[in-house]
Amino acid sequence: MNAVASPEASYCELREHELRRTRMLMIDGSLAVNSRTAEAVVSARVYDRGYWGFASAPAVGSDAASTRERVRAQARTNARTMARFGSRSPLVLAGDVLRRLNAPAPGRALLTPAHCVERLSALQAWCKARYPQLKSARFMLHDEHHTKRLVTSNGSEVVNAIARATVYVTLATEDEQGVPIEIFESVSGRGSLADLDLSVDALAPFIDSLHEHLQAKRHAVPARGGECTVVLAPELAGMLAHEAMGHPCEADLVLGGAVTGDLVGQRIASELVTMVDFAHHYDGAEVMVPVYADDEGTPARDAVLIDRGRLTEFMSSRETAARLGIAATGNARAYGPNDEPLVRMRNTAILPGHSKLDEMVAGVDNGYLLMKTGNGQADSTTEFTFGVTLGYEIRNGKRGRAIRETTLSGSAIKVLQTVDAVSDDMYWTCSGYCGKKQLMVVSMGGPALRARAHLGGQA
Repeated sequence: MNAVASPEASYCELREHELRRTRMLMIDGSLAVNSRTAEAVVSARVYDRGYWGFASAPAVGSDAASTRERVRAQARTNARTMARFGSRSPLVLAGDVLRRLNAPAPGRALLTPAHCVERLSALQAWCKARYPQLKSARFMLHDEHHTKRLVTSNGSEVVNAIARATVYVTLATEDEQGVPIEIFESVSGRGSLADLDLSVDALAPFIDSLHEHLQAKRHAVPARGGECTVVLAPELAGMLAHEAMGHPCEADLVLGGAVTGDLVGQRIASELVTMVDFAHHYDGAEVMVPVYADDEGTPARDAVLIDRGRLTEFMSSRETAARLGIAATGNARAYGPNDEPLVRMRNTAILPGHSKLDEMVAGVDNGYLLMKTGNGQADSTTEFTFGVTLGYEIRNGKRGRAIRETTLSGSAIKVLQTVDAVSDDMYWTCSGYCGKKQLMVVSMGGPALRARAHLGGQA
């Protein structure tokens, strides 16, 4: 496979992308979903006359060379069609080149559908016996494996592989008024479902904790609305880092007018806050979504977005880096075989501090401990709104009653400026997706934060 650009085109990429996915859902002992899919696609992207052209085709049949040439020619035609909108001065695309062909070693042998059903059935039977008052228990298994082979006309040649697996658990019952309530949590990791311990012994403590929170929600009280002191558990702190602060630090959104564009070098958070989008390692270990080279063949490096409170840099692709006059970070990523690379996060986290979570709660006379979120949205001004699906009152330094589901909102910059404590632990998850124009496998993490924010509730 080669990606030599034509004399008329300045740059070309060829990508062979295979994506395999498994999804199985069991509801109260009945198998509701059993899906296994596989895609294999050849795509090409050409930068010609200041415009990008993209094309893709299924990687089927024996004439792979002909397919590659066909999609490359179509991508070049598409770029020239875009050029009809007006002339542009072509950029000198930023970024180094990389040759990295050693794909990760395979993990354990894949679980068969029968083995997956056996594990799901065992978990369902255990839940039914242990929690007879539950109205429903749902377990979903999901894994996906991406293998990408990329060649670029400027000399990069890389093989990227990302595999992640997740078990999702949802428990449902009714509160004191007979209103349905539920709680949801996941366990995720690198590799396939075979690399997760799905045994009852391994998951029992996790499910017991989830059930305990569900029982607390049965007696939940409304939160008092307004600005208050909140302790954000790591899951919510990770969501804040990704959604509200991470996206405005993506270079394409900066070029589109994100508020961060004029704030480099300025203090936008407490000096306790350092935030990094990690490429492939953290603290000497490979992260959950390791990216050694992005889908433009750029060597991936860590992007330090906030350094002790000051905004320092942005995540970028080759083109956005060239437009901003900055170094490329290797953040151009495509989720599906038919997707173009966009500037996307990889493993985004706020770094741990020096406080203990219990001490952070003990330092609050009147506030809330917010533990889980079901969704979130933010815009390029860093304004955000997150759903809070599990939270507790803090009264006189102690955790109190559970609160009803509510929302947390504010400006990420203003909230991060009020941070006065950061816990010393680190939490990672890669169970969800980022939804910027196309899905993307990402991980997010961080410690707990104590800050001021606006909580929905009764006045």
